Amino acid sequence: MTVNFGRFFRVCNPSKTLNVGRAEDQQYYIDFAKVRGSNIIRELRRTITFSEDEPTCQLFTGHMGCGKSTELSRLKRELEQQGFHVVYFESSNDLDLADVEISDILLTIARQVIQSLEQAKIKLQPTRFQSLVQGAAKLLNSEVTGLKVNVPEFGEIGLSSQEDESSLAFGIGEITTKAKNSKDIRSLLRQHLEPRVNNIVEAINTELIEPAQQQLQKQGKAGLVVIVDNLDRIHNKPKSGQRNQPEYLFVDQGEYLNQLKCHVVYTIPLILAFSNDQENLRNRFGSEHLLLPMVQVQEPDGSPSDAGIALLRQMILARAFPDVEPEQRLSLITKVFDTPQTLDRLCLVSGGHVRNLLVLLRNCLRKDEPPLSGKLLDSVISQRRNELSRAITPDEWELLRHVAEHKTVRGEEEYQILLKSLFVFEYCNGHGCWYDINPVLADAKELN
Repeated sequence: MTVNFGRFFRVCNPSKTLNVGRAEDQQYYIDFAKVRGSNIIRELRRTITFSEDEPTCQLFTGHMGCGKSTELSRLKRELEQQGFHVVYFESSNDLDLADVEISDILLTIARQVIQSLEQAKIKLQPTRFQSLVQGAAKLLNSEVTGLKVNVPEFGEIGLSSQEDESSLAFGIGEITTKAKNSKDIRSLLRQHLEPRVNNIVEAINTELIEPAQQQLQKQGKAGLVVIVDNLDRIHNKPKSGQRNQPEYLFVDQGEYLNQLKCHVVYTIPLILAFSNDQENLRNRFGSEHLLLPMVQVQEPDGSPSDAGIALLRQMILARAFPDVEPEQRLSLITKVFDTPQTLDRLCLVSGGHVRNLLVLLRNCLRKDEPPLSGKLLDSVISQRRNELSRAITPDEWELLRHVAEHKTVRGEEEYQILLKSLFVFEYCNGHGCWYDINPVLADAKELN
C-alpha cells in the first residue's frame, strides 16, 4: 500500500481544524484524553447533561493550537447525540478581537442563536430585542454617510432562510460585520447598546432562549447549548483603566455572560489561568475553568511517555492511511518514514502540541515525498529551532533554563514571555501538572 501524497499533504494542513461532526474528519480524529491528564470534554458534557433544565456556564481554555476547537466539535456532536440543540460558532468571524465589549459578544450570541433556531423552524416573537436592534440600525443609518442597514419590522420570525434579507439574524449580521470592520461604527453602536446591556440580556433570555427552550422540548430536544469558540484569542491589551481586555470582559463584566438562561461554554484567554484575578473569575462564574494541556510525550523527569507517543503516531498514520485499522497502520510506518525511530522523533520533538506536530510534518512534506528521512526531519527541526531562537532575548533564555530545571511557570509576566510564544508547554497527568521547554529548543546552545 502506498501513501496518497496529495491527500496526505492536504489533511496535514496545520491551519485546518478537524470538525468531528463531519464523517470525513472523524476518520482522522484521535482521542487524546488519556494522555492529557483528564477527559475535559467528558467533564463539560456531564455538567450539561446532569444539570438538565438548570442553566450552566463553563469556561474552557488551553494553549494556542493544542486542539480546543476540535475537542469542542466533539462536544457538540456528543451533545447532539444526547438530544440537545447545539449552537456552536467561532466568535472571531463576528468580532474584532483587538477591541471587544460585552454588548458585542451578546449581540453575536443573539445572532447565532436566532439563525440556528430559524433553521430548526423555531418561531419567535422577539419584539423588545428587535426594537433594540432597530434602534442601533437607525442610529448607524443616520450617522454614517452611505450606510444602509436593514432590520425587519416587528412580527413573527423563524421561517426565514439564512440568506433571507428579511431575517433578523441577517440584519444583526449586517450590523456586526460593519462594526467589526470599522472602529467608528463600533463606537457608535456601543453608544447605543452598552447602556442597555441589562436590557439586552433580559431580552435574549425572555424572548429568545426561554421560548426556544419550550419549543425545543416540544420537539423532543433535551435543551439549548451555546458554544462560543475563539474568545480565547481576545488580545491582551489595555481596555479600561489599568485593566487588560481579558480581565475586563470576563472578570469585571463577566456577570452578563453568566446570566444567559441556557447551557453556555465560553473559551477564555489562557492568561486568565495565570492572572491574580483567578479567584475573582471563579467567583464570577461559580466554577473553575477547564484547561486542555498538551499531549504528554514525556514524564516530568524527561523520559518518554509511551502512551502519548503511541497516540501521536496514530494521529499521523490515520492521515496517511485513514481506511486502515489502527494496529495495521503500524506495519505501514516505513511507507511514510524511513524508520519507526524517525516517526517517534517527530512525535517527541512536537512536544505533544498537535499543531506543532503538523507544522513540522508539513515542512517535511514540502521538501520531499514519503518515506521521509531522519536527516530531512533533523534539517526541519534545526530550521524551526533557529526561527524560534532569533526571537528569544538573554533574559528569556534565563527563564527557559529555570523552567527546564524546575518545571514551573510563575505569573502573568512569565506566561506572556514563555507560553504565549510557545517556548514552553504545559502537561498534566493523574498526579498534577508541570511545564517544560518546547523540545525544538532542547538542543539550543543557549540552554547548555
